[in-house]
Amino acid sequence: MVSPQRSGRLLALLLVAFTRAPATWGFVAPISTSHHAIAKESVKQRIPLTSLGSTMEETRTSTTPEKTDKVKLVMVAGFESFNRDLYNKAAEGLEDVVDLTVFADSDLRSTISSDPDDLGVNPEFERAMKEADAFVGSLVFDYDDVVVVKKLLPNVKGPRLIFECATELMEFNQVGTFNMMKKDDDDSPAGPPPAVKAILSKFGSGKEEDKLAGYLKLLKVGPDLLKFVPGEKVADLRAWLESYRYWNQGGKSNVQAMLQIIADRTKDNTSGGSRELPELQVTPDLGLLHPLLGNGNEYLESPASFMAWRLAKSTQTVAKQAGFTLADNKTAPRVAVLLFRKHVITEQRYIMDLITIMEAQGILPIPIFINGVEAHTIVRDLLTSRDEISQVSRGLLTRDSTYQPNKAVVVDAIVNTVGFPLVGGPAGSMEAGRNVAAAEALLSSMNVPYVVASPLLLQSIPQWKTNGVLGLQSVVLYSLPELDGAIDTVVLGGLVGDKIALVPERVRKLTSRLEAWVSLRRTQPKDRKIAIALYGFPPNVGAVGTAALLDVPKSIDALLERLFREGYDVGSWMNDPEASGESLVAALSILCQNPVISAGADKAQDAVNAKIERAKAGDTSVAATLAKSGGGLGGGLGGATVRAMDVTLDELEQMLGKYMAKKVSRAWNFDKDIGPGVSATKKLVVSGLQIGNVFLFVQPLLGVEGDPMRLLFERDLTPHPQYCAVYEKLRQPEEDGGIGSQAIIHLGMHGTSEWLPGQPLGNDRQSWSDELIGWLPNLYVYAANNPSESILAKRRGYGTLVSYNVPPYGRSGLYLELANLKELVDDYRTAIIDSEKVDEVLLDTIYGLAERSGMLNDVPFPAFTSSDAQNTVLPEDVSSEDANAWVSELYEYLQIVSERLFSSGLHTFGAVPTDEELDSYLEAYFGERLSEEHRQIAISTWKDSNQKDGMDGRNFLEQIISFFQGEQHNTEPKSNEEVLLEEASTIVSLLGRSSEEIDSLVKGLDGGYINPAPGGDLLRDGASVLPSGRNIHSLDPYRMPSPSAWARGKRAAEEIIRQHREANNGDYPETVAVTLWGLDSIKTRGESVAIALALVGAEPIKEGTGRIVRYDLVPLDQLGRPRIDVLASLSGIFRDSFANIVDLLDDMFERAALADEPTNMNYLKKHVQELEESGVTERTAARLFSNPPGDYGSMVNEVVGSGDWEDSESLGETFAQRNAFSYGRNEGGVATSGTARPEVLDKLLTTTERVVQEIDSVEYGLSDIQEYYANTGALKKAAENRKEIDPATGKKKKVALSVIEAFGGSDDGPIPVKDVEDVLRLEYRSKLLNPKWRDAMLGQGSGGAYEISQRMTAMIGWSATAEVDNFVFDQACERYALDEDVAKQLQRSNPEAFKNVIRRLLEAAGRGMWSTDDDTLDQLRELYSDADDLVEQGTAQVVSAQM
Repeated sequence: MVSPQRSGRLLALLLVAFTRAPATWGFVAPISTSHHAIAKESVKQRIPLTSLGSTMEETRTSTTPEKTDKVKLVMVAGFESFNRDLYNKAAEGLEDVVDLTVFADSDLRSTISSDPDDLGVNPEFERAMKEADAFVGSLVFDYDDVVVVKKLLPNVKGPRLIFECATELMEFNQVGTFNMMKKDDDDSPAGPPPAVKAILSKFGSGKEEDKLAGYLKLLKVGPDLLKFVPGEKVADLRAWLESYRYWNQGGKSNVQAMLQIIADRTKDNTSGGSRELPELQVTPDLGLLHPLLGNGNEYLESPASFMAWRLAKSTQTVAKQAGFTLADNKTAPRVAVLLFRKHVITEQRYIMDLITIMEAQGILPIPIFINGVEAHTIVRDLLTSRDEISQVSRGLLTRDSTYQPNKAVVVDAIVNTVGFPLVGGPAGSMEAGRNVAAAEALLSSMNVPYVVASPLLLQSIPQWKTNGVLGLQSVVLYSLPELDGAIDTVVLGGLVGDKIALVPERVRKLTSRLEAWVSLRRTQPKDRKIAIALYGFPPNVGAVGTAALLDVPKSIDALLERLFREGYDVGSWMNDPEASGESLVAALSILCQNPVISAGADKAQDAVNAKIERAKAGDTSVAATLAKSGGGLGGGLGGATVRAMDVTLDELEQMLGKYMAKKVSRAWNFDKDIGPGVSATKKLVVSGLQIGNVFLFVQPLLGVEGDPMRLLFERDLTPHPQYCAVYEKLRQPEEDGGIGSQAIIHLGMHGTSEWLPGQPLGNDRQSWSDELIGWLPNLYVYAANNPSESILAKRRGYGTLVSYNVPPYGRSGLYLELANLKELVDDYRTAIIDSEKVDEVLLDTIYGLAERSGMLNDVPFPAFTSSDAQNTVLPEDVSSEDANAWVSELYEYLQIVSERLFSSGLHTFGAVPTDEELDSYLEAYFGERLSEEHRQIAISTWKDSNQKDGMDGRNFLEQIISFFQGEQHNTEPKSNEEVLLEEASTIVSLLGRSSEEIDSLVKGLDGGYINPAPGGDLLRDGASVLPSGRNIHSLDPYRMPSPSAWARGKRAAEEIIRQHREANNGDYPETVAVTLWGLDSIKTRGESVAIALALVGAEPIKEGTGRIVRYDLVPLDQLGRPRIDVLASLSGIFRDSFANIVDLLDDMFERAALADEPTNMNYLKKHVQELEESGVTERTAARLFSNPPGDYGSMVNEVVGSGDWEDSESLGETFAQRNAFSYGRNEGGVATSGTARPEVLDKLLTTTERVVQEIDSVEYGLSDIQEYYANTGALKKAAENRKEIDPATGKKKKVALSVIEAFGGSDDGPIPVKDVEDVLRLEYRSKLLNPKWRDAMLGQGSGGAYEISQRMTAMIGWSATAEVDNFVFDQACERYALDEDVAKQLQRSNPEAFKNVIRRLLEAAGRGMWSTDDDTLDQLRELYSDADDLVEQGTAQVVSAQM
């Protein structure tokens, strides 16, 4: 309450503040999904109409309407469109006063036009606005709707009241002399003017995060303060405030009062001056409710009073009488449920349904309704937890002074049904991340699960079931809450007509997951049963126990040791000095072999025992690690034993339930095609290793032999029966024959459960990720530099992410022939300086070595100028000037190779980097900007600080600064050296916290809160992505591209066009294919999107809050060149994660196709017309293509991996068939998003002359992972398949592939755009062919061997879709196959990986990709035969052991 003593001052401030309030700060949240209807009556105020001022200024503007019997009032109900019926009913009581017409946001536009000035306005809406005497707009945010309304608002003759809309509309607020229009000469920054800031300080706690909550209090009291102030200006202001207050409270009576106020101000008469407004029906800002509490009509003021009522015996009696099921008072998890107050006001039935179901499912909800902006104050002031109480009691935590112990209660979890950020709610949503630190601190202090779950407010249930969660709704439910560390988002329902409805089954999903998290915490560590999932895809290449950038075996070692120290039962693991994760992985690999599976569960232990014995006997077909002795059976297993079970199809049906079981039976013929993982007796084999209460297993393969990813590419398919059986058995209680896991850890990036068929976003009952993960808490260990794919794990797989750091970086350096070449070049340069003459012998030697090393492709030797030029140019044929220039270029190229970065080895989960590794991170990040001396200072000072008592980060930084400043206090600005050293010290200290990776995992297993952080990598994002061990999240999709990404993308597009014209006689490319991937888009903040826009000639348009809301075409006279057509090839993750970007791009392409421009200056329009002339009529401007809805990947890498393909052309067609589905806002209506349009794609591929691919980081280059050749390479090949024969070569014309290494270049310098072959050579020289990289991988055991193996497979893929130089195969063969020591090490570490290395070399020769001599091929065949015999021999031994 505001004291009387302060009222006078506040009155004065209000007058100053509101008389000319600029719209840049608005009166309410810039975004909200609030809905307003009938309010419950708890506080009533009778307000005389005369107090609002009954006369207007004597001199009115020309827009003042003539006096009429009725006021024509137009209302646009945006995100509250289902309140249209309420507004119409309210107007029925004022028929003699108001003629009300209500439009929903969907009613405003009827057509799409390329002309920005042609908004496609619905003629009915336009006519109504031109005749309107007054206007009310609420919750209008869509940019296109905003533009339409903004254009027509000047037509309104009288008052314009705009509530909680986009800021561009808020400035049109006007009642008489009061308006929010900002003056043309006002260049003040957005935000409240000083007077308003002064007022706000009187209504809040003084904290930045509480300002919005204080603002609501200001709006509530403002009209009461102003009613005592005479004058027309004040009367107009109060009319606006009073109208807003009535609207905000909602309900028929309140809405009628609002309409009366508007009518009175519009008609400008005094006849109604004596009328009294209806009583203001006020619902408190905060309250707690329950179906049994006053029959749902009573509110309690605090959580403590609610719990006192809820636990009372009288409540039990009432519940029994009403037949209402209450959760158990003593054992039920107590969950705070934050509800939208305005949904309570509207009496939305779903709220009581939600409480009822939660109670029936054994959850004790504490339902707290709030406005939305003050959610954080509830967590801070009215909630606590056992962990928080413990920390306070031990002096580890100090509560905020705003905490109210007499009103607060202990909770086990928090569910937010409002969505949006915790701090600021809807009002905080436009500055994503602004108050994340405050939210993180509060939730970390609570240390309980923070879950966002809500019905969809912008989509109907059928829309959700058809297309998943789309657009702004996905931002509200997922993107923004994830910034705060929210987990396990569940869509609880959606719109049915104009009502919000729950899907009870989804509520049960929420309650089951809450129950599981709380149960995990309540179970003592020694009794917790944990499952750990490893991966083994693709099969038969040594992939078991591998993950991207992670040393899985060593990470298992670290994890089991830490679990032991935390009190978990890990059997005799810690008592066995020989125990190792390598041995566990080797044993799990045995369980994955087909003969072992075929023999059934009973024989699984015998198979492992037999392998251990063979290893001890020196059998080289078995991983050497199994030869260890130690406890139990030996083999380095630490006492682990096989736990296996056979599952019948009838049992699977019982576990899945009839509905999902029927789907499996339809997809998999149980008589013929039951899938992998099946024994000879047709039992589904579930197996793994048991160590105490920890169960390790290998996630089943997704598909079938010869078609390993089958289920991902046919929407009607399901996981195969054994895949289902494994996850169902994990959750099944032990007493029922299951494994009885209480939580699962997916160890490393990444598994497949989150990629299963189902909704792209917003799981429903039919989503297989939802079914198989079920209620299991899912701790997902994921690489910190991949915020793209991790989104799927988080959203589709209910993954609570725990990030791990990338491995240290290394510089390639020069080696072997490259080092020799560098010495020769140095000698040559020295000789030139000394004698100024060319040493022809030395030049000839350099030329020969450069030729053998494949350097002439990168640094071509000067060509002849004479008419008798030969194809081969020899050193003696060139001038000394040309020779010297060539050697200089060669020198520069060798420098580039030498400085090339790569990931050195693999990271061990929870491991703190060594001094050498810390130095490698700093050297890679700073380069020459920071000397080695200063790097060592940063490292040694950090080490010293760790060894001293409690030295915190500030003391550490003070030590760094004192290095430069000594003991003297220096007030001078810091030197650049000081700034860099401080940054280095910050990075070192954050890298030194890598142990928090395993800390966070343990915290998650305790059912606690894991702190959030943005995903990214050090080199691009700096210290903001550290430390690791965080629940990583993505970026705000409404700010893509960012300003820097837009600047870089434009320059990249210019360079792409320049290079193309240079290579094609000045011709522009008609079509450029641009790959849009989730990972590079997130990490570069949208550079690839910017490239696509710039090629077409479009630019991003922002609304007032900074959101990008449209991509507008740049006029041709400004563009100065033709518009390039763009084929946007979307990854499945980009498609699903950035639906708003997809819609904006689709809209832009459509407008470009309709533009009134000549086709010679608009290639997109040209191609559209050509398609239409050929008979294609539907969606000829479709340009966004991807896989079928809910599917991921091109399948090309699976085909290449299996070796089951005929020629490179077939790979291109595989891509084209898999990526023929068009997406975008214009795929709505009859056709759902994701419509197959092969004719349009074929046209685009036919005209594509260049493909563009961004590489976002050092860790994942073209040669490192399969996805690049499988998508970008195959896209290139698909385009080439449609080209004509080039007479010069006799082959189809090549399509260029431009590669942009987004981690290179600067924000304001040139963007390096390279041909794919150039990048491949650089990558192969710096990594695969580099002994330094090779030895680092060999040191990582089986995982490192697998990494080498996979790069050999990728080399085949690139040879098929682009070109790989012969020297690459030559040197790969020398480094890995013919080097006897390396070959033995590979074989001992990972026999299957070694076999794949040899297989790929032979395949390359067999397919004509590699030309080599017969002796080399004979050696390879012998090696492969030996390796194959060993593997087969090992398999035979397994079979014989089981007989």
